[in-house]
Amino acid sequence: MSALVHAVDALRVPLPLAQGVTENNPIIRWSYLTEQSDRIIQALVQHVQLTVGAVSIGLALSMVLAGIGLRYRWTMGPITGTTAVLYTIPSVAFFGVLVPYTGSSATTALIPLVCFTLLILVTNIVDGFRAVPRPVKEAAEGMGLSPTSRVLTVELPIATPYIINGLRIATVTTVGLVTVAAIIGYGGLGRLILDGLRRGFWTPLTIGAALSILLAIVLDLAFFLLGRALTPWSRSVRTGRSGDHGEAGDDADAGSDPAGAARPVTAGA
Repeated sequence: MSALVHAVDALRVPLPLAQGVTENNPIIRWSYLTEQSDRIIQALVQHVQLTVGAVSIGLALSMVLAGIGLRYRWTMGPITGTTAVLYTIPSVAFFGVLVPYTGSSATTALIPLVCFTLLILVTNIVDGFRAVPRPVKEAAEGMGLSPTSRVLTVELPIATPYIINGLRIATVTTVGLVTVAAIIGYGGLGRLILDGLRRGFWTPLTIGAALSILLAIVLDLAFFLLGRALTPWSRSVRTGRSGDHGEAGDDADAGSDPAGAARPVTAGA
Protein backbone atom coordinates (compact mmCIF):
# COMPACT_ATOMS: atom_id res chain seq x y z
CA MET A 1 0.00 0.00 0.00
CA SER A 2 2.95 2.34 0.52
CA ALA A 3 3.48 2.53 -3.25
CA LEU A 4 -0.13 3.57 -3.69
CA VAL A 5 0.23 6.26 -1.03
CA HIS A 6 3.31 7.65 -2.79
CA ALA A 7 1.40 7.61 -6.09
CA VAL A 8 -1.42 9.66 -4.60
CA ASP A 9 1.05 12.12 -3.05
CA ALA A 10 2.72 12.48 -6.45
CA LEU A 11 -0.50 13.88 -7.89
CA ARG A 12 -0.43 16.92 -5.60
CA VAL A 13 0.41 19.90 -7.77
CA PRO A 14 2.60 22.53 -6.07
CA LEU A 15 1.79 26.21 -6.15
CA PRO A 16 4.88 27.42 -8.08
CA LEU A 17 3.28 26.52 -11.42
CA ALA A 18 0.50 28.98 -10.66
CA GLN A 19 3.06 31.76 -11.17
CA GLY A 20 3.27 30.88 -14.86
CA VAL A 21 6.31 31.27 -17.09
CA THR A 22 9.01 33.54 -15.67
CA GLU A 23 12.57 34.45 -16.59
CA ASN A 24 13.91 32.04 -13.98
CA ASN A 25 11.44 29.34 -14.98
CA PRO A 26 11.00 29.52 -18.79
CA ILE A 27 8.74 27.27 -20.78
CA ILE A 28 11.86 25.35 -21.81
CA ARG A 29 15.46 25.62 -20.63
CA TRP A 30 17.62 24.41 -23.49
CA SER A 31 20.53 23.44 -21.26
CA TYR A 32 18.23 20.83 -19.69
CA LEU A 33 18.17 18.93 -23.02
CA THR A 34 21.92 18.35 -22.91
CA GLU A 35 22.26 17.89 -19.17
CA GLN A 36 19.36 15.42 -18.93
CA SER A 37 19.59 13.83 -22.39
CA ASP A 38 20.09 10.33 -20.97
CA ARG A 39 17.02 10.67 -18.78
CA ILE A 40 14.91 11.99 -21.66
CA ILE A 41 15.99 9.16 -23.98
CA GLN A 42 15.34 6.58 -21.26
CA ALA A 43 11.84 7.97 -20.70
CA LEU A 44 11.11 7.97 -24.44
CA VAL A 45 12.33 4.38 -24.87
CA GLN A 46 10.23 3.21 -21.92
CA HIS A 47 7.19 5.00 -23.37
CA VAL A 48 7.65 3.28 -26.73
CA GLN A 49 8.20 -0.11 -25.09
CA LEU A 50 5.05 0.15 -22.98
CA THR A 51 2.99 1.34 -25.95
CA VAL A 52 4.23 -1.29 -28.39
CA GLY A 53 4.02 -4.03 -25.77
CA ALA A 54 0.47 -3.16 -24.73
CA VAL A 55 -0.82 -2.85 -28.30
CA SER A 56 0.93 -6.06 -29.42
CA ILE A 57 -0.46 -8.11 -26.54
CA GLY A 58 -3.85 -6.47 -27.00
CA LEU A 59 -3.86 -7.31 -30.71
CA ALA A 60 -3.01 -10.97 -30.04
CA LEU A 61 -5.75 -11.29 -27.42
CA SER A 62 -8.23 -9.42 -29.59
CA MET A 63 -7.60 -11.71 -32.55
CA VAL A 64 -8.41 -14.70 -30.36
CA LEU A 65 -11.51 -13.08 -28.87
CA ALA A 66 -12.72 -11.89 -32.27
CA GLY A 67 -12.17 -15.37 -33.71
CA ILE A 68 -14.25 -16.89 -30.93
CA GLY A 69 -16.96 -14.27 -31.43
CA LEU A 70 -17.11 -14.84 -35.18
CA ARG A 71 -17.10 -18.62 -34.81
CA TYR A 72 -19.63 -18.75 -31.99
CA ARG A 73 -22.00 -15.82 -32.46
CA TRP A 74 -23.58 -16.17 -29.00
CA THR A 75 -20.24 -15.27 -27.37
CA MET A 76 -20.02 -11.88 -29.07
CA GLY A 77 -22.27 -10.18 -26.53
CA PRO A 78 -20.34 -11.35 -23.44
CA ILE A 79 -17.00 -10.55 -25.12
CA THR A 80 -17.90 -6.98 -26.08
CA GLY A 81 -19.67 -6.46 -22.76
CA THR A 82 -16.63 -7.55 -20.75
CA THR A 83 -14.19 -5.49 -22.80
CA ALA A 84 -16.52 -2.49 -22.53
CA VAL A 85 -16.56 -2.79 -18.73
CA LEU A 86 -12.75 -2.92 -18.66
CA TYR A 87 -12.60 0.13 -20.92
CA THR A 88 -14.79 2.18 -18.58
CA ILE A 89 -12.55 1.68 -15.53
CA PRO A 90 -10.70 4.95 -14.73
CA SER A 91 -7.01 4.47 -15.49
CA VAL A 92 -5.75 5.85 -12.16
CA ALA A 93 -8.12 3.55 -10.26
CA PHE A 94 -7.06 0.57 -12.39
CA PHE A 95 -3.37 1.18 -11.64
CA GLY A 96 -4.14 1.78 -7.95
CA VAL A 97 -6.09 -1.46 -7.54
CA LEU A 98 -3.23 -3.51 -8.99
CA VAL A 99 -0.39 -1.94 -6.96
CA PRO A 100 -1.05 -3.96 -3.74
CA TYR A 101 -0.85 -7.20 -5.75
CA THR A 102 1.77 -6.62 -8.46
CA GLY A 103 3.67 -3.68 -6.92
CA SER A 104 5.13 -0.75 -8.84
CA SER A 105 6.21 -2.82 -11.81
CA ALA A 106 5.93 -2.97 -15.57
CA THR A 107 3.27 -5.66 -15.13
CA THR A 108 1.11 -3.20 -13.19
CA ALA A 109 1.47 -0.73 -16.04
CA LEU A 110 0.84 -3.23 -18.84
CA ILE A 111 -2.30 -4.94 -17.51
CA PRO A 112 -4.56 -1.83 -17.67
CA LEU A 113 -2.96 -0.65 -20.92
CA VAL A 114 -3.69 -4.00 -22.58
CA CYS A 115 -7.25 -4.08 -21.24
CA PHE A 116 -7.96 -0.60 -22.62
CA THR A 117 -7.06 -1.75 -26.16
CA LEU A 118 -9.36 -4.78 -26.25
CA LEU A 119 -12.70 -3.09 -26.91
CA ILE A 120 -11.26 -0.99 -29.74
CA LEU A 121 -9.42 -3.83 -31.43
CA VAL A 122 -12.05 -6.55 -31.01
CA THR A 123 -14.84 -4.44 -32.49
CA ASN A 124 -12.71 -3.33 -35.45
CA ILE A 125 -11.52 -6.86 -36.20
CA VAL A 126 -15.06 -8.23 -36.06
CA ASP A 127 -16.40 -5.40 -38.23
CA GLY A 128 -13.63 -6.06 -40.76
CA PHE A 129 -14.41 -9.73 -41.19
CA ARG A 130 -18.15 -9.10 -41.23
CA ALA A 131 -17.57 -6.64 -44.08
CA VAL A 132 -16.46 -9.47 -46.37
CA PRO A 133 -19.29 -9.95 -48.91
CA ARG A 134 -20.96 -13.35 -48.85
CA PRO A 135 -20.46 -13.87 -52.63
CA VAL A 136 -16.72 -13.49 -52.06
CA LYS A 137 -16.78 -16.19 -49.38
CA GLU A 138 -18.83 -18.48 -51.59
CA ALA A 139 -16.45 -17.93 -54.52
CA ALA A 140 -13.48 -18.83 -52.30
CA GLU A 141 -15.24 -21.99 -51.18
CA GLY A 142 -16.07 -22.82 -54.78
CA MET A 143 -12.37 -22.57 -55.65
CA GLY A 144 -11.71 -25.29 -53.09
CA LEU A 145 -9.89 -23.13 -50.53
CA SER A 146 -9.69 -24.50 -47.03
CA PRO A 147 -11.16 -22.38 -44.21
CA THR A 148 -7.67 -21.32 -43.12
CA SER A 149 -6.60 -20.39 -46.64
CA ARG A 150 -9.87 -18.52 -47.19
CA VAL A 151 -9.35 -16.46 -44.04
CA LEU A 152 -5.70 -15.65 -44.75
CA THR A 153 -5.86 -15.02 -48.50
CA VAL A 154 -9.38 -13.67 -49.01
CA GLU A 155 -11.03 -12.39 -45.84
CA LEU A 156 -8.00 -10.96 -44.01
CA PRO A 157 -6.97 -8.59 -46.85
CA ILE A 158 -10.53 -7.20 -46.97
CA ALA A 159 -10.58 -6.79 -43.19
CA THR A 160 -7.12 -5.18 -43.06
CA PRO A 161 -8.29 -1.54 -43.35
CA TYR A 162 -10.61 -2.04 -40.37
CA ILE A 163 -7.84 -3.64 -38.33
CA ILE A 164 -5.40 -0.85 -39.20
CA ASN A 165 -7.93 1.77 -38.13
CA GLY A 166 -8.37 -0.06 -34.83
CA LEU A 167 -4.62 -0.18 -34.32
CA ARG A 168 -4.32 3.54 -34.99
CA ILE A 169 -6.96 4.41 -32.43
CA ALA A 170 -5.64 1.94 -29.85
CA THR A 171 -2.05 3.11 -30.27
CA VAL A 172 -2.77 6.82 -29.93
CA THR A 173 -4.99 6.11 -26.90
CA THR A 174 -2.26 4.00 -25.31
CA VAL A 175 0.38 6.70 -25.82
CA GLY A 176 -1.78 9.02 -23.75
CA LEU A 177 -2.56 6.44 -21.07
CA VAL A 178 1.10 5.50 -20.61
CA THR A 179 1.72 8.99 -19.19
CA VAL A 180 -0.79 8.22 -16.42
CA ALA A 181 1.29 5.18 -15.42
CA ALA A 182 3.87 7.66 -14.12
CA ILE A 183 2.05 7.55 -10.78
CA ILE A 184 3.47 4.04 -10.27
CA GLY A 185 6.90 4.89 -11.67
CA TYR A 186 6.46 3.35 -15.15
CA GLY A 187 5.04 6.21 -17.18
CA GLY A 188 7.79 6.87 -19.70
CA LEU A 189 7.49 10.50 -20.71
CA GLY A 190 4.78 10.89 -18.11
CA ARG A 191 7.51 10.78 -15.48
CA LEU A 192 8.97 13.97 -16.92
CA ILE A 193 5.54 15.59 -16.84
CA LEU A 194 4.95 14.48 -13.26
CA ASP A 195 8.41 15.67 -12.23
CA GLY A 196 7.68 19.09 -13.69
CA LEU A 197 4.38 19.27 -11.82
CA ARG A 198 5.88 18.23 -8.50
CA ARG A 199 8.84 20.63 -8.71
CA GLY A 200 7.00 23.51 -10.36
CA PHE A 201 9.51 23.27 -13.23
CA TRP A 202 8.16 23.95 -16.72
CA THR A 203 10.98 22.43 -18.79
CA PRO A 204 10.54 18.69 -18.08
CA LEU A 205 6.78 19.14 -18.24
CA THR A 206 7.02 20.77 -21.66
CA ILE A 207 9.50 18.22 -23.01
CA GLY A 208 7.45 15.27 -21.75
CA ALA A 209 4.20 16.65 -23.17
CA ALA A 210 5.73 17.63 -26.52
CA LEU A 211 7.43 14.27 -27.03
CA SER A 212 4.23 12.42 -26.09
CA ILE A 213 2.27 14.34 -28.72
CA LEU A 214 5.02 13.83 -31.30
CA LEU A 215 5.20 10.11 -30.54
CA ALA A 216 1.44 9.73 -30.99
CA ILE A 217 1.60 11.51 -34.35
CA VAL A 218 4.57 9.45 -35.57
CA LEU A 219 3.01 6.11 -34.61
CA ASP A 220 -0.33 7.07 -36.13
CA LEU A 221 1.41 8.07 -39.37
CA ALA A 222 3.37 4.80 -39.34
CA PHE A 223 0.18 2.75 -39.16
CA PHE A 224 -1.42 4.93 -41.84
CA LEU A 225 1.48 4.25 -44.21
CA LEU A 226 1.43 0.55 -43.27
CA GLY A 227 -2.24 0.43 -44.17
CA ARG A 228 -1.58 2.01 -47.55
CA ALA A 229 1.23 -0.45 -48.21
CA LEU A 230 -0.90 -3.47 -47.27
CA THR A 231 -3.97 -2.35 -49.24
CA PRO A 232 -2.71 -0.84 -52.52
CA TRP A 233 -5.98 -1.75 -54.23
CA SER A 234 -7.85 0.77 -52.08
CA ARG A 235 -5.92 3.61 -53.72
CA SER A 236 -6.63 2.30 -57.21
CA VAL A 237 -10.33 2.05 -56.39
CA ARG A 238 -10.43 5.67 -55.21
CA THR A 239 -8.45 6.77 -58.27
CA GLY A 240 -10.85 4.88 -60.55
CA ARG A 241 -13.85 6.51 -58.95
CA SER A 242 -12.32 9.94 -59.33
CA GLY A 243 -11.64 9.24 -63.00
CA ASP A 244 -15.20 8.08 -63.55
CA HIS A 245 -16.55 11.25 -61.97
CA GLY A 246 -14.24 13.35 -64.12
CA GLU A 247 -15.35 11.65 -67.35
CA ALA A 248 -18.97 12.01 -66.35
CA GLY A 249 -18.41 15.68 -65.70
CA ASP A 250 -16.73 16.16 -69.10
CA ASP A 251 -19.63 14.46 -70.86
CA ALA A 252 -22.11 16.63 -69.02
CA ASP A 253 -20.18 19.77 -69.94
CA ALA A 254 -20.01 18.75 -73.58
CA GLY A 255 -23.73 18.07 -73.64
CA SER A 256 -24.54 21.49 -72.21
CA ASP A 257 -22.10 23.43 -74.37
CA PRO A 258 -24.03 25.44 -76.98
CA ALA A 259 -21.02 25.33 -79.27
CA GLY A 260 -21.09 21.57 -79.29
CA ALA A 261 -24.80 21.29 -79.97
CA ALA A 262 -26.16 20.69 -83.49
CA ARG A 263 -27.53 23.87 -85.10
CA PRO A 264 -30.42 23.81 -87.56
CA VAL A 265 -29.54 24.70 -91.16
CA THR A 266 -31.25 27.87 -92.30
CA ALA A 267 -31.91 29.17 -95.78
CA GLY A 268 -29.14 31.34 -97.12
CA ALA A 269 -26.53 29.79 -94.86
